[in-house]
Amino acid sequence: MGNEPLKTVIIGSGPAGYTAAIYAARANLNPVLYTGKEPGGQLMITTDVENFPGYPEGIMGPQMMEDLKNQAARFGTEIKYELIDRVDFSGEVKKIFTEGGEEVSAHSVIISTGASAKWLGLESEQRLNNNGVSACAVCDGFFYRGKEVAIVGAGDSACEEALYLSNLCPTVHMLVRRDEMRASKIMQDRVAKQENIKVYWNTETEEILGDTEVTGVRVRNNVTDEVSDIPIAGFFVAIGHTPNTKIFEGVLDMEETGYLRHRPNTTHTNVEGVFVSGDAADHVYRQAITAAGTGCMAALDAERYLGEQGII
Repeated sequence: MGNEPLKTVIIGSGPAGYTAAIYAARANLNPVLYTGKEPGGQLMITTDVENFPGYPEGIMGPQMMEDLKNQAARFGTEIKYELIDRVDFSGEVKKIFTEGGEEVSAHSVIISTGASAKWLGLESEQRLNNNGVSACAVCDGFFYRGKEVAIVGAGDSACEEALYLSNLCPTVHMLVRRDEMRASKIMQDRVAKQENIKVYWNTETEEILGDTEVTGVRVRNNVTDEVSDIPIAGFFVAIGHTPNTKIFEGVLDMEETGYLRHRPNTTHTNVEGVFVSGDAADHVYRQAITAAGTGCMAALDAERYLGEQGII
């Protein structure tokens, strides 16, 4: 790559990374995008995407990522299928290091490393993923209209998703591991008031039932040891997400949960010339369309920054 620092490097390849690449490439920033170990991110384990504008018939998640990748490449983005495992943002020129040991320097860096859903770790959960098992009620709840569903989790997100599902489904079976929820009082009150949300306290998920699609869930009360089966068509896991930001620990400001902090209404991190987009900084919305929107913002912020620095 020569000794001249790149104008911009993008770390990560979901909707945020590819959208940032499209904008950066069209602005002649000659971006180099590192896909990371999961090119396409969470969309690669999603089947039908029906809520992204412009796809009236819906689109498969992997196909959508392929389309975004090709669009980024068309405008001159260099795409490298490598993982970044270390960064040094101490100097004016930022340094990133690939897993293969290559050192790359750049005047600006856009982070779009995303987040990964936490799972229960059951064999049946992975086997039936996308066949009734989902980690996103807002994405997939629509497919279960008029059907019984279960959701596992006890935080604000789980309550929010249970309430969302309660508008679509006759009964939402909410499985809570302890005898109380972590969620805020206001969210707990809203769940309690919703007549078609049935909360199961002290309840562990033993197994998700079904051969090719979800037909039920086997649960165990961890106080009485009683085991029972609940017939359902959809099983939603809402026990949190882990942002993929470990390599930025001690380098960038982050929340306790690992999400990267940024200046309000911008994508600027606490380090000049480093920008963050997508789910690495978003624990609220977590949608493909919001990730793409912040990818656009990050590229525009990087372009403005490079202009101010006299680099472009």
